[in-house]
Amino acid sequence: MMESKFTYQEEYRKSSRGKKLFTCRWLPTSSPKALVFLCHGYGMECSIFMRECGERLACARYAVFGIDYEGHGYSEGIRCYISKFDNIVRDCSQYFKSISELEEYKGKSKFLYGESMGGAVALLVHRNDPSFWDGAVLVAPMCKISEKVKPNPMLVSLLTSVENIIPKCKIVPARDVINSAFKDTTKRELIRQNKLIYQDKPRLKTGLEMLRTSLNLEATLNLVTLPFLVLHGDADTVTDPEVSKALYERASSIDKTMKLYPGMWHGLTSGEPDENIDIVFSDIINWLDSHSNKAGFEAFVQQTETDNKNNNNNLVAEMKGRRYVRHSSM
Repeated sequence: MMESKFTYQEEYRKSSRGKKLFTCRWLPTSSPKALVFLCHGYGMECSIFMRECGERLACARYAVFGIDYEGHGYSEGIRCYISKFDNIVRDCSQYFKSISELEEYKGKSKFLYGESMGGAVALLVHRNDPSFWDGAVLVAPMCKISEKVKPNPMLVSLLTSVENIIPKCKIVPARDVINSAFKDTTKRELIRQNKLIYQDKPRLKTGLEMLRTSLNLEATLNLVTLPFLVLHGDADTVTDPEVSKALYERASSIDKTMKLYPGMWHGLTSGEPDENIDIVFSDIINWLDSHSNKAGFEAFVQQTETDNKNNNNNLVAEMKGRRYVRHSSM
């Protein structure tokens, strides 16, 4: 049933650093309501792990686009090595904008969708060009370090002193995130069997880049201005729900919504029982529907005002031209 409502496509693109990056898209068979751009989490990928997200949104008539970050999924690069977080943000921005500029998508509303670390990516993509985006859906985003898990400053200082000597070494202590993030045991095992998902210890440089990014976002949450929906499970032990509360409270956005789900874990869209996942996606699609219509209407009004202004300018120019012709003929 789902397959008849959308088509799935894949292609590779080259980054500005010459790396082959995997991209995929789920396109509804009818004209999309809006565009949704996926930012996946740390160690994750789009084509398999985020497939259900792509399919559900495409069936709701959204054109959905995903990209595997360098070193993630099918993309080229050292596995899960993040030398600069800015590279991920730049790659996503360039890809997302290249899609938005295609003729068939001109005038369509544009939404960012980020899960976990992808929430940080989405917020930084927004920060690069705040007026470009019509909104964001942020699922258990990484945008602040919880007070419960803030690393010891002395340990951070020690690791920083050797990051340029052994940047790719897998020495950052970490628990088994899959066990902590995904509640449903059957779904958890399917995720563990996905060989595209990185399941080893984080590399030194990667861990430090994620820490710096989180601290930077925490200090600048007031720069978030776009409409957003943030969702979090109140039993999440991977990213503390207090992180989303801080985003909601400090963001300068006038239009902001927070959903806190009792008893749910980190993997809201992929690791909960089916009935919980249905609730989460219903909330996401309802929010997108209300905001894509609003954004589309505002775009229509702006375009109408621009057209009217251009028409008026043309009319004035034409009248001036006529006066000039009449004057010259006398």
